[in-house]
Amino acid sequence: MKNNEISKATMWIGILLVLVFGLIHFVDAPGSFEDATYKGWLFYANGLGALVAAFGIYRNSRSWGWTLGAVIAAGSLVAYIASRTVGLPQLPAEPDAWLEPLGVASLVAEALFLVVYGWVMTATTRRITSAA
Repeated sequence: MKNNEISKATMWIGILLVLVFGLIHFVDAPGSFEDATYKGWLFYANGLGALVAAFGIYRNSRSWGWTLGAVIAAGSLVAYIASRTVGLPQLPAEPDAWLEPLGVASLVAEALFLVVYGWVMTATTRRITSAA
């Protein structure tokens, strides 16, 4: 394995996780338009961005595939927390919605993706250090 390659298992775990949280947002998008139009469009953008990130990960591109997935996951986590605490533009806070099933499933997939992303981004450094 070259220094810049990751295992196939890691690649498929990343693809699965990014597709899971993208699909959750895509499925939830129509109902989100009822809350605020921009929220519905952001959910669709999340789903589309996740597909693009999955393609980039499949192409073994750490420069944009993994990073795009991480940006989407981190942004989704921040927006979820904000929506439950301080609210979003045109939307009040929803402190009673922390344990919404789709939201929790998405949070888990996003958090796991960020863990795998961190591991992938440091893998080259670990290999170079251990080879020296």
